[in-house]
Amino acid sequence: MMKTIETFLFEGETFIPGNKTQIKLCLMALLLNRNVLIEDVPGMGKTTLVKFFAKATGLDFHRIQFTSDLLPSDILGVSIFQKESETFIFRPGPIFGELILADELNRGTPKTQSALLQAMEEKSVTVDGVTHHLPKRFCLFATQNPRGQYGTYPLPESQLDRFLFKFSMGHLSKEEEIELLNTGSRTEKLHDLQKLISHGDLNSWELEVRKVSASKMILDYLADVLHASRNLEEAYGLSPRAGLDLLEAARAWAYLENRNHLIPDDIQAVFPFVAGHRMFSQHSLSASSENHRAREFIIGVPFVKKK
Repeated sequence: MMKTIETFLFEGETFIPGNKTQIKLCLMALLLNRNVLIEDVPGMGKTTLVKFFAKATGLDFHRIQFTSDLLPSDILGVSIFQKESETFIFRPGPIFGELILADELNRGTPKTQSALLQAMEEKSVTVDGVTHHLPKRFCLFATQNPRGQYGTYPLPESQLDRFLFKFSMGHLSKEEEIELLNTGSRTEKLHDLQKLISHGDLNSWELEVRKVSASKMILDYLADVLHASRNLEEAYGLSPRAGLDLLEAARAWAYLENRNHLIPDDIQAVFPFVAGHRMFSQHSLSASSENHRAREFIIGVPFVKKK
């Protein structure tokens, strides 16, 4: 099982060089059935990363390109009156899939962005008073351009909180840049990419992640981190839901590190990507700056072994 995971991560790092951590976080989100927000300037490979996961997993993949004229019904679907039967027939929109790419999410208007809230939280959508359930495995991977760029609308904190992870792609090293220039764009290579893992793999790995144990000392440490975040003057304090998300993400990180129990390093590793956009979003920082400030914060919270 771990060999399959290691093979998948290796293939991902080979296909998209310089993004080892980002690939790992996306796989963790798939295992946990959660949402991811990727923020960076155009041309950094955000969409390519999501398309790699679509091809490599074989999940039912739909792409939604957000623009200023996109409507909620374009995402959720519509009820159409059928004259022959004199009934309304619901035609589902592209949100009804297993892996959804919400491309350039912050170019949609706030009204259109809000159409995703129920789907992201409850895995269902309500149209004309009727609730429709989404597939059992539903993950929304959204991309956005940096805040402040022309034609963007800021995401509200309520929506940011529904993303388990937020991160940027970052820049390549000189060696990775040369390799990319030498081998060319990855977009065309997507067509030849083979499926690497199955639904069964994801389901079994998800069950294994849930079994990763957290000792009383680890839970004490996590509680210390949460309470310390609420004492900062220039940041939002983390909510109880954020604490549960940190624990869930740390379990997935430990599992991919081939451990069945948590250590402080697991919480510290995922903290910047889980907490950065929740604690510092009001400062309109970039994703990398949010991650950096969150990393600086958790380093200052000591792990104390309590009797």
